[in-house]
Amino acid sequence: MVRTTKGVVEGVEKNGYVVFKGIPYAKAPVGELRWKAPQEMDAWEGTYKADTFQNMCIQELPKAENPFTGRFHKEFYNNPEFVPGMGEDCLYLNIWMPEHKEGEKLPVAFWIHGGGFGGGYSSELEFDGEAFCKKRVILVTINYRVNIFGFFAHPWLDAENERHISGNYGILDQIAALKWVHNNIENFGGDNKNITVFGQSAGSMSTQVLCSSKLTEDIPAKAILQSGISCEEEILATPTLKEEEKIGEEFVTLSGKNSLEELREMSAEEIFEVECKLTEALFESGRGLMLVPNVDGYVLDKTVKQIWRDVEMKDIPYMCGAVTDDLGAKPEDVKEDKPGILLEECKRWANVREKAGKPSYLYHFARRLPGDDWGAFHSSELWYTFGTLGRCWRPMTEHDYELSEEMVTCWTNFMKIGNPNGDGQRLEENWESYTGEHPYVKLFK
Repeated sequence: MVRTTKGVVEGVEKNGYVVFKGIPYAKAPVGELRWKAPQEMDAWEGTYKADTFQNMCIQELPKAENPFTGRFHKEFYNNPEFVPGMGEDCLYLNIWMPEHKEGEKLPVAFWIHGGGFGGGYSSELEFDGEAFCKKRVILVTINYRVNIFGFFAHPWLDAENERHISGNYGILDQIAALKWVHNNIENFGGDNKNITVFGQSAGSMSTQVLCSSKLTEDIPAKAILQSGISCEEEILATPTLKEEEKIGEEFVTLSGKNSLEELREMSAEEIFEVECKLTEALFESGRGLMLVPNVDGYVLDKTVKQIWRDVEMKDIPYMCGAVTDDLGAKPEDVKEDKPGILLEECKRWANVREKAGKPSYLYHFARRLPGDDWGAFHSSELWYTFGTLGRCWRPMTEHDYELSEEMVTCWTNFMKIGNPNGDGQRLEENWESYTGEHPYVKLFK
């Protein structure tokens, strides 16, 4: 059992570690709290049994019968044991805590799931902390509000907000969870001065936002950005508040409601039904993903790209990379195992960071996964970075397990000391930081 600032939690003991599932880090954002910043939890009496993964935010999971998403369903969502319920009451986190001595301070990995800011959750099949615990690293995974629940901006919401802003609730959830971890993780054996924020796809984009926001202060000690970073390309659009409000106004029109009160009276299912219509309209008009973080002058003072240009991101070590068949990749390049624009963005990030004097470690994941012809696809590296190949349907080989062990070692080494090579030890091939003089990219294949 562990005492937090709000009460005692009891996890589930495993072989060499304890997992705490579904700890609430903020009040349920329902009723009057829908589309408001996360509110601090009240204290509870007794012991909170943290033995069950809690709700993901309401979303549409990939369907097996869909020609494209069916592949992702087979890959990540085909095991009901790892698919919890859905609901607006979704602000929970999970902690994998290694066995440790009293007073010991272990490095902490703070994971933000992907999903295009429209889906995803903290207890997906490919996520687990056992491999990290074996390396003496605490893993935290979080849920946050996504789609219309997390990124609805509108003048009605501005009017009731003391800062006259709206949207960004999903990012504010992430920040609230990060601060909860900072305030509580020492009681789990963690070092709150050694927290690595990391994520993949929209989770990587979120990591870039957190490393670009003044609200996270000096909490992130390091960051890992996997398959999602924007420097010059439109990988992550961070529109202005006014631009995001226009999307919100389209949502209200589709809802047929005439006030914020009427919107809050709608059920979560009704809200999501309208959101699906909005998403369809956005894609049909060629605008794509638009329910995203916005520049509101509070979470973000500028776009993430402008913050990159001005070298105003957190002054910490970074690790970033991409897979071969990633966002923006060209088919002809994929056939030749050439990385696309995302890795070019990582190089731009590293070039700026070099001028600021902090290292960046770049990687290219090019392993063509066994079992089909999908190759090194977007999200494929997650099986390897979390060491969860045993849960995957694919006929993994000894080489895959060796590759995963190498990647888990590199990731946890970086979390410990900001260097994937570890403290004094060397990998078979030293992973050099990326510089203009030595543009080294670590290849995992």
